[in-house]
Amino acid sequence: MAAKYKDALKSISARTGAPLPSLIISFGLLHELTAIIPLVGGFYAARAFGVGETVVRAVKEDNNPGWMHQKAKTWLDEGANWTDRVGRRYGYFGLEKGSKASDSAVTQEHHLAGDIANAVVAYGLVKLLVPARIGVSLYLSPAFSRRIVDPTYRFVAKRFRRPPQ
Repeated sequence: MAAKYKDALKSISARTGAPLPSLIISFGLLHELTAIIPLVGGFYAARAFGVGETVVRAVKEDNNPGWMHQKAKTWLDEGANWTDRVGRRYGYFGLEKGSKASDSAVTQEHHLAGDIANAVVAYGLVKLLVPARIGVSLYLSPAFSRRIVDPTYRFVAKRFRRPPQ
């Protein structure tokens, strides 16, 4: 089974003209970029339109047994935990830097308001976009590899090569 995937990856590398390690690095970088951009954009959009608290409240209060709603509740809990960890570590979202988990407003009341709610909504948006992020990352990996990763590798490798003796 592994040989089948190996052959498929080699054919993609040959067809796109990009080395396989470079394609893998490109996919990883693009996948992370496609997470950071909607996270930041979603946070500021939720803040600008004032929808963070409304979305969080709607997801928490609605008892719809549907799969998507249950997934949204899971993402809300994951987002609250992520927001709490990041907020306490770096002092973001109105949380005090270095505070203990027991001191956090997120863990005390589980009432998500203000920037905390906006961050949770942005986190959920990133989770919602995972299939699109994977597709975009796969599609752009060959070009990103040829135009960014390979030239960067050559530039760095050139600086560290030993001169011929």
